[in-house]
Amino acid sequence: QVQLVESGGGLVQAGGSLRLSCAASGSILSINRMSWYRQAPGKQRELVATITSGGSTNYADSVKGRFTISRDNAKNTVSLQMNSLKPEDTAVYYCYAYAILTYDSWNNYWGQGTQVTVSS
Repeated sequence: QVQLVESGGGLVQAGGSLRLSCAASGSILSINRMSWYRQAPGKQRELVATITSGGSTNYADSVKGRFTISRDNAKNTVSLQMNSLKPEDTAVYYCYAYAILTYDSWNNYWGQGTQVTVSS
């Protein structure tokens, strides 16, 4: 199994910044893409940002120019720097990894989520 542990969520005022981190552990052979998703109350989970093992990134239109995703392949970590936060960014943020274990096939893995609350 792969364990994804997120950290860095919290309460911040609009216009502020937060940095989320996620560390993957387990019998990992390789991680292809790592992403951050979020889910606000009453809404579907949505993709926020993705980064491949080669460093290619993709962002939701709503966060372009404000959020930056990065990863450390050697440490199996992914981070999300969130600047100029808005109340509509309030959600539970989930770390995601598409990974293969030493004894298994490619699978999707999720963290437990971390709450981000932006006050107006």
